[in-house]
Amino acid sequence: MPVRASIFLFCLVWITMAQLLAQEEKEKTTALKDLLSRIDLDELMKKDEPPLNFPETLDEFEYAFNEHGQLRHIHTGEPFVFNYKEDLHRWNQKRYEALGEIITKYVYERLENDCNLKKEILPVDATEDEPKSFIYMSEDALTNPEKIMVLIQGSGVVRAGQWARRLIINEDLNSGTQIPFINRAKEEGYGVIVLNPNENSLEVEKVPDPAKKPSPDASDEPAEKRERKEERENKKKKDFYEKYRNPQKEREMEHIPIRENSSPEEHTLYVWDHFISKSLAKNVFIVAHSYGGLSFVNLMIQREAEVKNHVRAVAMTDSVHNVWHQEANKSIRDWLREHCCNWVSSPEPLDTLVDPMLNDCPRVSAVCLENFFPICEGRKV
Repeated sequence: MPVRASIFLFCLVWITMAQLLAQEEKEKTTALKDLLSRIDLDELMKKDEPPLNFPETLDEFEYAFNEHGQLRHIHTGEPFVFNYKEDLHRWNQKRYEALGEIITKYVYERLENDCNLKKEILPVDATEDEPKSFIYMSEDALTNPEKIMVLIQGSGVVRAGQWARRLIINEDLNSGTQIPFINRAKEEGYGVIVLNPNENSLEVEKVPDPAKKPSPDASDEPAEKRERKEERENKKKKDFYEKYRNPQKEREMEHIPIRENSSPEEHTLYVWDHFISKSLAKNVFIVAHSYGGLSFVNLMIQREAEVKNHVRAVAMTDSVHNVWHQEANKSIRDWLREHCCNWVSSPEPLDTLVDPMLNDCPRVSAVCLENFFPICEGRKV
């Protein structure tokens, strides 16, 4: 009997302890849920955005171009990695842009040291204090009596000597720069002029004026349209910064336009008036990529007689010109059909005729350096 009582007592104590432990666990769970309900998990997952400070040289970036013109890490030999920091797209993009600026300077050095081109400041009568641009020319660009080649790039961040920054970084210098064209042209006896159509303004840090009061909204836009615009901008800002606990503030910049060179079209016209048209060369040949084709057509509209008298052939690549929107007259359209060829991205074999959407100049598939120079000699156009 005492044994049974002991067992009963033990079981009673065990059950009581189990109930107490269960109650305690329940209270802990409730307290944890209550705590978690007060925590902003989205805020907790945000990251501290690193400072937007980046190296200023290729060496500091620990990258270099190898013997094949490919950008490689100096320690690992790996290609450039865009996502250097996971889930920090804005920071990675800023890092990429900083590298791009260094590469721009690197290409300038190659143009001067390897291609032996000289820099010409624009405007030609620029004062010491005003914003300036520049182009590159070979020594014989204005004195070559036979022929010169003019290179016009597309729009965007690319500067003189570049076709595409992305190709320079991810492929090689031969793919993304104009250097192969320049070297081949010089070997073939051409003078060379390299335009710089995207260097349109001087970027300076904006200095806030504390005395200036915000002006009242004088916009004629309907309120509904203005509200939609503000909503889009606010959403863009939210999407831009929502990943970061302490988003880095960017410097506010302003752009001071370069006189007579404030757009690609202005720049192309200015270089024509002050350099190309003054060359002694009997034959001018032009390579125009993307927006460069539009700038050339605009030049022709502005200087039709001069262009027809000097230019012998134009090789365009993925040109975005539109003779109808640019209001080119019939004589210009006829001239383009006879003297221009536009190589466009296409899966077809090289030089296959592609049905044109606009009947202004032949469109053929792809382009390669070897195909351009026969055109310049008049054997294809």
